[in-house]
Amino acid sequence: MEMVDSSIWTVLVTAVTVLGSASAWRYWEKRAMKKEKDEDFMKHECRDRILKLEALLGESSKEKDEMRELILSLTEKVAALTVKVEFLQKENNELIHKMGSSL
Repeated sequence: MEMVDSSIWTVLVTAVTVLGSASAWRYWEKRAMKKEKDEDFMKHECRDRILKLEALLGESSKEKDEMRELILSLTEKVAALTVKVEFLQKENNELIHKMGSSL
């Protein structure tokens, strides 16, 4: 009878060990899959953010170039207006001088 009890305990311990090992394996397998999914999510998230940042950088560069061209154009116009104002002031002073001399 003692042999039967020992065999039953051996079978039970073996069964618990096998079932426990299978459960542990499934746990570690699920954990590894979750970790892989999390890493994939982070990779995709980073890739999406990088693409958005690159698009923003391209737009910013284009806007900067447009602003530079606008500033150059406005600088040119201001210089032309400065010359006209100086010419008109000089002409105005000459007219004032002539009118003062004729009185």
